[in-house]
Amino acid sequence: MSIRKLVVANGIFFVEIPAAGLYLLCGAPADSVKHLFRRGIIQTTERNGVTFENGPNAILLSDSMIQNGHLCNLAEFPILQMLYRQGMLLPNHPSNTGRKPKLIGTPEQLAAQLRYIHRGNYGLISAEEMMKAGIDAAEADELMRIKLKFAFGRITGPDAFVECLPLTTDAIDIGDGVSIGRLAHNVFEIRHGDDAVEVDLNLGGRETYPCPYPLSHVAIDRHYFAVVHTGDGDGWDYNRPAMGSVVIHQGRVFLIDAGPNIHYSLDALGIGKKEVAGIFHTHCHDDHFAGLTTLLQCDQPLQYFATPLVRASVTRKFCALLSIPESEFARYFDIRDLEVGKWNDIMGLEVRPTVSPHPVETTIFNFRVLWEGGYRTYTHLADICSFGVLDAMTNSDTASPGLSPEGAKAIKAVYLEPADLKKIDIGGGMIHGCAADFATDGSTRLLLAHTARDLTDAERRIGSGAPFGTLDVMIPGEQNFLLRDASEFLKSYFPTVPVERLHMLLNNRIVTFNPETIIAPAGKIPLEIYLLLAGKVEMLTQDPDNSHFLFSGSLLAESAALYNRPSEETYRSVGFVQALRLPSDLYRNFIERFFSSIELIEVRKVEERLRRTHLFSDAVTSTILFSLAKNCRITRVQAGEDFVGAPEQLHLIGKGRLSAGEGEDRQVLGKGEFWGADSLFADMSDKSADRQTSAEPPHALIALDSCEIYSVPLSLVSRIPVVRWKLFEAFRNTHPYAAPRYRGTAR
Repeated sequence: MSIRKLVVANGIFFVEIPAAGLYLLCGAPADSVKHLFRRGIIQTTERNGVTFENGPNAILLSDSMIQNGHLCNLAEFPILQMLYRQGMLLPNHPSNTGRKPKLIGTPEQLAAQLRYIHRGNYGLISAEEMMKAGIDAAEADELMRIKLKFAFGRITGPDAFVECLPLTTDAIDIGDGVSIGRLAHNVFEIRHGDDAVEVDLNLGGRETYPCPYPLSHVAIDRHYFAVVHTGDGDGWDYNRPAMGSVVIHQGRVFLIDAGPNIHYSLDALGIGKKEVAGIFHTHCHDDHFAGLTTLLQCDQPLQYFATPLVRASVTRKFCALLSIPESEFARYFDIRDLEVGKWNDIMGLEVRPTVSPHPVETTIFNFRVLWEGGYRTYTHLADICSFGVLDAMTNSDTASPGLSPEGAKAIKAVYLEPADLKKIDIGGGMIHGCAADFATDGSTRLLLAHTARDLTDAERRIGSGAPFGTLDVMIPGEQNFLLRDASEFLKSYFPTVPVERLHMLLNNRIVTFNPETIIAPAGKIPLEIYLLLAGKVEMLTQDPDNSHFLFSGSLLAESAALYNRPSEETYRSVGFVQALRLPSDLYRNFIERFFSSIELIEVRKVEERLRRTHLFSDAVTSTILFSLAKNCRITRVQAGEDFVGAPEQLHLIGKGRLSAGEGEDRQVLGKGEFWGADSLFADMSDKSADRQTSAEPPHALIALDSCEIYSVPLSLVSRIPVVRWKLFEAFRNTHPYAAPRYRGTAR
């Protein structure tokens, strides 16, 4: 056969047609380039004395924007690999034949990818956009000088170096005798002459895109002030995560940046997404940005700390990628703008952001915490410039691209400001740092990061490495911060109970479970329940399609303990897990003492029903679920009866089937499907495209079986980020080139 298809990973394929000169990456989720490196598909070669990489020269995008909560199309780094590491854009390079990288996909996905790549290249693209973010005209002009220097004098649209091929209902010829057609949603046929292969980019019900590098489980102590190193690689390093850090302050977890596969890193560190108090964001390049949508999948908005310029740049890229209004960003994140050049106090953790020259809006961060003898300090220098690059771009002509001499001097001084611990980008080239610039740095400890290679002898004399999971304790913790968290969780569960009575529950052991440990098995009456404080737990039900994950604040095996019956679920740790052990009899006595057990148990029954639906299965803690359960209306209808859904409600089918219409073409909604949420995204439809949108069910539906329908106020649901994200996934994933169907997901 003239066609060779390689399975790279879940949802990622590589198709080679050498006779046509086509090397096609099918599916481009986060870190797809690293998967190609790991499989040996991308290799270093040499031609005419020039060393460069091979790899794909075209990308087939997924029809789905999101699958199982994860973004399917992140083409920024694959395109960069083609343009620069393969050399397709470099002058006089043997790979620069005039052929552009090809992007193939639906018109909607192509448009979104071009907007997102454009923002990934440049961030904010004019002085006017910068001024809208809150800076004055003089500062905006100075920053545009720097941006234009990196951009070789002008802002260029991505269509100048990428060829887009829209794939709608009919097969298309992509050149050299190759055609691509859609067989079904996200299923494609690639044909060359008489040969053809089929590529299915759909993920299974519980499948996710895998992590391209191995991660070992690490148990992390919650100190008063500490730095956990989550990566010292770059966007090309397939052995390590990209440069990032976790800052722990008073036991609370803060991230610096959110690179691809950040959820795998958190799992390995025993940190649940719910424990992340906030993120400090340096800039919007994918190796620092692509994990944002993973972090928003919690039941409360995540605190987002950045300067107004970085926040505006990230917002535009985030919303361009998802084709959503910029106002949506604030629905998922609790925005906390930081003042540039000033110490911003965040509950005792002080942070000072400083503007750093880069193609997109970028800041470095200095952190400090007051302690005996003065401050303890940590400096994070991600995506900085080498002094050589700074010198080369320095000029006094305010009318031309570049950096003022005063600005260059000030930036160098900030880079070299001594700290107790400093992590430095030494990636080199035009947009990264150089270790030699810090040879005389007065910091106590230097860490060298943001590279895919081994450190040289000279670099090892300057600074240390920072392997994944290593910990630098700046101020030890002399108190149990997890016990504080347990107290806060119990107060939120039982707000009317006197604090001294809660101490009866708090006066129990905090236990640690190793990774992959069964905490509470199904089929046994639990002798204790657990309040999850740190880590991630998988809740396995009898239905393999209805298992899900729990995070801090969740109660494990509570219902079985209240009923004093065998548990129907198995609870299993993913990484290291810490939980407050509560004896079942003590907990039952507590509930009977302070609550009407009948009332609580009835609400818990509704909680269980909601928990078993796809929408509320993951990352929704018991506190939020309790509030939803109290406002949930359960309607039971018999076969042949009508169900009329109230407006402004989200309706979910708990069991049974409902029919929308009559006849053979009627659409049937089954267990797990939902409707009523389209109004949340009414302003997101692509009016410019000839796109069919899915229909809301008619006013009345007919029960085909005995049915149970849960109705929850849409106003409550819309404020839960993880649920809103799942509703958005369902909204976006209606195939534009197939018959319309109702919003919903059968699980």
